[in-house]
Amino acid sequence: MFRRQISSKRDDIVVFEILRDSACAECGEPLGRGRWLRLEADRPLCLACADLSHLVFLPRGDAALTRRAAKHSTLHAVLVRFSRTRKRYERQGTLVEEAALARAEQECLADAEARARARERAAQRQTVRDAQYVKQFAERIGALYPRCPEAERDVIAEHACLKYSGRVGRTAAAKRFEAEVIDLAVRAHARHAHTRYDQLLGTGWERQQARAAVAAEVEQVVERWRTGCRGR
Repeated sequence: MFRRQISSKRDDIVVFEILRDSACAECGEPLGRGRWLRLEADRPLCLACADLSHLVFLPRGDAALTRRAAKHSTLHAVLVRFSRTRKRYERQGTLVEEAALARAEQECLADAEARARARERAAQRQTVRDAQYVKQFAERIGALYPRCPEAERDVIAEHACLKYSGRVGRTAAAKRFEAEVIDLAVRAHARHAHTRYDQLLGTGWERQQARAAVAAEVEQVVERWRTGCRGR
């Protein structure tokens, strides 16, 4: 009935937000879509029968508040819901004792300014690290493609390493500055900036068809940047 791929600590009590109707195995109460239940020996229980109905819900989103509320709560549980698109259970929040939540809220209010400053310092450090990484990526492009103009190296590096983009520059191999990954980034830039690839896509060409049509042009640009030989 319920899948087990749940990312929570081994000793966490897990409560499920259900996607289809069920019923409590102990009291028989109907549990409709969106209700919460706990599995006990594979038997679905409503929160009252599971002795969890006195807990209050704290939505995810504030890590400090959640951490403190769980710490102060003698009993707490993790609420999860199955994502059909991602095919996994995802945490929705935490169930904690009301007094524990109130105590955690007071603590968070007391040091909110200090935590904000800490976040700002962390963001500044990350910005510096990202800038250093992009600079090193551009330098690696220059080592492998010495004829590539410096301005274009910077554009390639910034594009490839854009945070949260999923682009090649964010991969583990890129962070080791492997030649193959650098080559992928260079070729992608050459394809978009030095061929009619985007124009072909804009007129309805399929991606693979358009790539094949400009492959020779890309190779000429890359070879010129690598050796200085003019291919066209």
